Amino acid sequence: MAKTKKSDDNLMEKLVSLCKRRGFIFQSSEIYGGLNSFYDYGPLGVELKNNIKRLWWQEMVQRRDDVVGLDAAILMHSKTWEASGHLKSFTDPLVDCKKCKRRFRADHILVPTSAKPDLGTMKEKPKKMPTCPECGGELTAARQFNLMFKTFMGPVEDEGATVYLRPETAQGIFVNFKNVKDSMRLKLPFGIAQIGKSFRNEITPGNFIFRTREFEQMELEYFCEPKEAKKYYEYWLKNRFDWYVKALGIKKENLRRRSHTKDELAHYAAACSDVEYNFPFSDWSELEGIANRQDFDLKQHSKFSGQELDYTDEAGKKFIPYVIEPSAGVDRTLLTVLVDAYTEIEGGRTTTTESTKDLEVVMRFDKKVAPIKIAVLPLAKKENLTKAAKEIYDQLRQNWSCDYDAVSSIGRRYRRQDEIGTPYCVTIDFDSLEDKAVTVRDRDTMKQERIKIGEMGDYFAEKLK
Repeated sequence: MAKTKKSDDNLMEKLVSLCKRRGFIFQSSEIYGGLNSFYDYGPLGVELKNNIKRLWWQEMVQRRDDVVGLDAAILMHSKTWEASGHLKSFTDPLVDCKKCKRRFRADHILVPTSAKPDLGTMKEKPKKMPTCPECGGELTAARQFNLMFKTFMGPVEDEGATVYLRPETAQGIFVNFKNVKDSMRLKLPFGIAQIGKSFRNEITPGNFIFRTREFEQMELEYFCEPKEAKKYYEYWLKNRFDWYVKALGIKKENLRRRSHTKDELAHYAAACSDVEYNFPFSDWSELEGIANRQDFDLKQHSKFSGQELDYTDEAGKKFIPYVIEPSAGVDRTLLTVLVDAYTEIEGGRTTTTESTKDLEVVMRFDKKVAPIKIAVLPLAKKENLTKAAKEIYDQLRQNWSCDYDAVSSIGRRYRRQDEIGTPYCVTIDFDSLEDKAVTVRDRDTMKQERIKIGEMGDYFAEKLK
């Protein structure tokens, strides 16, 4: 009997290999040797990524009457980052190896004295100074390194033309608070949601797409009265945890909530918690952060811009709203979906005689996120079968993402679809030409049903709703 297991041994290596081989994720600029910490999403990867973003948007915007959307520019006025504090304090402590010249984040290799120590000047040196983790060489003193990418706007590269690639999407929401509030006639509480690219010049990116220099965020800024901030903080913490289970099908036992301690909190935050996932490379790591940012951001932008960013309630009282921020990474969420879905079947499970009984990989994606929903497979490469199969394929792909595969044995084709997580395979055989029915195979149960061709639309509408 085939044995199912979740393998942590070299899981990331297996995932990276699968992602390249099957068209999920490629190293950026690979033909030129690659660009470190940048990745391109292939045909299956972009479908998976779009499904995740679509499900988030449906949950956070489409199905709510108190949230609207925004798509702010990546390049913003440099005053934005002065007001937000990024120009001054968006830094990580950096150390260099004097021998091999590699660079590292100091807080990753020094012994911390608190959850987030200030290692900028290394005043609190550990009793035994660590050496380079790569070559054992001596490390330099730590210095602060700003994580924002800098560029220039216009033909002259001088200080007055300096702009930055945004390190987060949130500030685009805050600077548009008044525009959105007034144009949409919004009343508190209300939220502004955005999905978009951000850029951070990370010192030590790694673990595939977990930490990269270019990434996509899904963020909501939910504005409310100060007295209701605690209530909405708890509400969004539960809502966001539940979404990973209900919408993406992530196993609940692999998720947890962790509240930040006082010395972890940003100076402007009243509270912050992470939804964490049990990753194979680092155990529990942040998947999404939910923070009570209070009124810091709107106050700062009001101060630096000279614009009033307050809210007037029905009683005529003016105040700066508090904001609750659920902030998730698209790429990190996609990695979570990949890790959670990866399953190895020892001894194989395909029953066709031509298939080998070695280890099989099944990506058990939730049907809502699976990049391909249905694969159409003619039993043999005969003209009458392929003609009928193409007609069915053309019919089904009007409503669902589908794949057509007529190459090699039916057993091998089933395994290829299992490896990319396709929930259903439709096989057209010689009987199909007579009884006008097809065989539908379920990825997880391997159960096969005979379905009339004319009923497939309703059948899959129910299965994939």
